[in-house]
Amino acid sequence: MKAMVLNELCNLEENPAPLELMELPDPVPAENEILVKISVCGVCHTELDEIEGRTPPPHLPIIPGHQVVGRIEATGSRVNAFKIGDRVGIAWIYSACGRCAFCLTGNENLCPDFKATGRDVNGGYAQYMTVPQGFAYRIPEAFTDTEAAPLLCAGAIGYRSLRLTGLQDGQNLGLSGFGASGHLVLKMVRHRYPRTKVFVFARDAQERTFSLELGAVWAGEVAEESPEKLHCIIDTTPAWEPVVAALKNLESGGRLVINAIRKEERDKDSLLRIAYPTHLWLEKEIKSVANVSRRDVSEFLALAAEMGIRPEVQEFTLAEANEALVELKTKRVRGAKVLRID
Repeated sequence: MKAMVLNELCNLEENPAPLELMELPDPVPAENEILVKISVCGVCHTELDEIEGRTPPPHLPIIPGHQVVGRIEATGSRVNAFKIGDRVGIAWIYSACGRCAFCLTGNENLCPDFKATGRDVNGGYAQYMTVPQGFAYRIPEAFTDTEAAPLLCAGAIGYRSLRLTGLQDGQNLGLSGFGASGHLVLKMVRHRYPRTKVFVFARDAQERTFSLELGAVWAGEVAEESPEKLHCIIDTTPAWEPVVAALKNLESGGRLVINAIRKEERDKDSLLRIAYPTHLWLEKEIKSVANVSRRDVSEFLALAAEMGIRPEVQEFTLAEANEALVELKTKRVRGAKVLRID
């Protein structure tokens, strides 16, 4: 099979082509696994974090990609949940132990043995991959393969982030950063919380314009003061500066949810500018998002189908994966980026 492979960590500013197009043996499913012939795979900011060393280190060499859609080509001897030809999706959560306290309460995203697709095991920047049957998801017929791919991470993690805010209809929500996840959260909010006003903070003028087109009531620079205090804010940026700025806009008793796997170390001095009376006093909260659970993926796919969500998508070929990553790195983003594999 053809695959884009990461052989070593690097900075994309120094090496804009970190992935190598290679021919590899087709994977073979274990007894409880399915073999998926991949149609498309979404491109996520987490891949940048992996390549540039901001996540727990991937098992090199590795095939990245964790927003995978395809059809089942073969099944292991113990597979009973799917059949050959079924269309499925594969998300960031590749597997968990199934026995620990977190797994037994539906929080397998916190499992000590959590394995991430495209980081701990080979992912979807390839023609084929395997996955345990319990960690694959049926894709609603409402979506094309390309539309479904960003729902598996950007959508699912956005859904989890929104749940963790505790937002009530009519409260103000801020979105700091407006990429693939942010634009899907805005669509969700308009559907589930029609009286809520959404305020967007983004450094790129095109992203701000895009958010207004989708229904935000206001859009400004990351460091700007919002015209109204915000009850909840979701931060999806890779930097600390937007977190500090967001805390100033948070209402008393409000919650800031950070939806990012890592923050850039070069920006860590921004943390020194957090002043307790200004940024944290009056019972403001900061909560992180860790991965996604299977519940998040399943519930969001159903919600997205109910809502008729149609992500904004840019397509690239498998061989153009490096180009897609560089565009993501340089903030040339409108919606989500997807690799067309077949």
